[in-house]
Amino acid sequence: MTNETLHTLKSGYTFDGPTLQLGVALNEDVPDKDTPISIPLSMLNRHGLVAGATGTGKTVTLQVLAEQLSRAGVPVFASDIKGDLSGVGAAGKASDKLSKRLEAAGQEWNASANPTEFYTLGDSGLGTPLRATVTSFGPILLSKVLELNDTQESVLSLVFHYADTAGLALLDLSDLRAVLNFLTSDEGKADLEDIGGASKATVGVILRKISELSAQGGDVFFGEPEFDTADLLRLDDNGAGIISVLELQKLNQSPALFSTFLMWLLADLFQDLPEVGDADKPSLVFFFDEAHLLFADGSKAFLQSVTQTVRLIRSKGVGIFFVTQTPKDVPEDVLAQLGSRIQHQLRAHTPNDAKALKSTVQTFPKSDYDLEELLTSLGIGEAVVTVMDPEGAPTPVAPTRMRAPESQMGPMSEDEIKSAVAASPQQEKYGTAIDNESAREILTKRLESGSEAHKQEQAAADKVAFPEDATQSSRSGSGSRSGSGAKQKDDDSMFSKVVKSSAFKQFSRTAVREITRGIFGTSRRRR
Repeated sequence: MTNETLHTLKSGYTFDGPTLQLGVALNEDVPDKDTPISIPLSMLNRHGLVAGATGTGKTVTLQVLAEQLSRAGVPVFASDIKGDLSGVGAAGKASDKLSKRLEAAGQEWNASANPTEFYTLGDSGLGTPLRATVTSFGPILLSKVLELNDTQESVLSLVFHYADTAGLALLDLSDLRAVLNFLTSDEGKADLEDIGGASKATVGVILRKISELSAQGGDVFFGEPEFDTADLLRLDDNGAGIISVLELQKLNQSPALFSTFLMWLLADLFQDLPEVGDADKPSLVFFFDEAHLLFADGSKAFLQSVTQTVRLIRSKGVGIFFVTQTPKDVPEDVLAQLGSRIQHQLRAHTPNDAKALKSTVQTFPKSDYDLEELLTSLGIGEAVVTVMDPEGAPTPVAPTRMRAPESQMGPMSEDEIKSAVAASPQQEKYGTAIDNESAREILTKRLESGSEAHKQEQAAADKVAFPEDATQSSRSGSGSRSGSGAKQKDDDSMFSKVVKSSAFKQFSRTAVREITRGIFGTSRRRR
C-alpha cells in the first residue's frame, strides 16, 4: 500500500463529531496504527451489513460495535444465535495473545462490562421470557411464520379482521384455533360468508400449520404479558445504553418464528417512536443475526413490508445491521439501503461460493484493490470496510484489522446469566405468564349459550306437541330456570338480529378499510 493510499484512507475516515472505532487499516498484512478506521455515530441509523463466512469474526465485530454504542448512550438490541454474545455483559480478560494484538494495532484497552439484559422467546432459554399476542403480531407476520401461501394469507387476514370487529382478542394460538373452528362450524358459517368466505380445506391447512407451530414451542411464545418494545430504549443510571441480548440457541426448532419475531419488534417500534430526522446519535441500534432466515420463503407482501420498514424506520432514529454470510442473503431493495459494509473473509471452495464472491465484490465502491483476492485472504478478525460519511457518500474501501472488544470474548456461564436475570426488574415484569379472557373463552360461552337456547326452543316445541308431558315437566322443574331461559332466548334472539342485519354485514365487508394497522398488519398492544 502506498503512502498516498494510506493518506486517502486517513482523510476518508476522519470525521467531525463522535465515532465508533472499528480498527486500523492494514498495510499489506501489517496494521497501521496511524490510520484508524471508524464510523460516524450519527450515521448508524443509515443501517449496515456485517458479513463473512462462519468463524471469521462477525460476532466479535457485533460485540465491538455494541459496547461502544452502549458507552455513547445508545441502547442496543442483538440476537444471540450461538450464545457467544452474552460475554458483552462481563469484563474481558487479559492474555498474551490479546496483548500482542493490542500492541500491533496500538489499541488502548481496559477490561469492562456493559449493562446487559438477557431475554429468550417464551420459556426456551435462560433469559427473561418475551411474548407477543397473536393480535398484535398480525396476519402478514404470522403467515410468514406458518409458511402460508398467498391465498391462505388472505384468508388469515380476513379472520384477523373478523376477530377485530367482533371484539375477540387473539392472545395465543388457542384463541386463533377457536376462531377458525367457530367460523367453519354451523354456528359461525354465516359470519364466515359475510367476511368473504373460505373453503374448509384452506382453513384446515391453517389449523394444521398452527398445530405444527405449537409443537415447536410457539404456544409458549404467544400470550401475555406482551413485551413492551419501549423497554429496549432504556439507559442505566450512568447514562449508558442497555444492551438487550435475545438468546436464540434453539433457533433450529422454529427459525421462521424467531426471525419474524425480530421483525415484529421493529414494526412495533416503528408505530410507537416519534420522528427524529437526522439526530446526533441513534435512538437504538438493532443487530439482526442470521438475517437470511428473515427473507427465506417470505411472501411478496412480507418482503415489501420489510423493505418499507428498513426504509422508513431510519427517520425514527433506529439503525439496523444485518449479520449474515454474504450480501446475496439480503434482497437487493434492502441491500441498497445499507450504508455501511463490514465484510469479513469469504471462501470460494465451490462454484456457488465463487459466484457469491463475485456478487459481493460488485456491492463495494470502486477501489484499487483486487477485492476477490483480498476477501479470500483476510485473516480472522480482519475485514474490508466502507461506511457512509456525514455527507452521504461512501468512504474509501479499507482493509481493516478489527478492534478487540473490552468485554468478555465468549459466553458468560449459565449461573452468571441466571443471576443477572433474577436481579432484573424485567423478570418481575415479564417472567410469569398471564391468561386473560380472550377469544377462546368468549366463543366457548357463546356456543354454550347457543346450546342452552336450542334446548329451550326444543322444550317450547315439545310443549306445543305434547302439552301434558310439558306440564308435568314444568311442575317438576325450577321456576327460576325457566325465567333464565327466557332471558337467554331474548339475548340470543337480539344477537341473531344484529348479526343478520344489513348494517352488520356492511360493516364486516368494509372492515379491511376501516381497521388501522401498521405496515405489517400489526396491531397496537392492549394498554
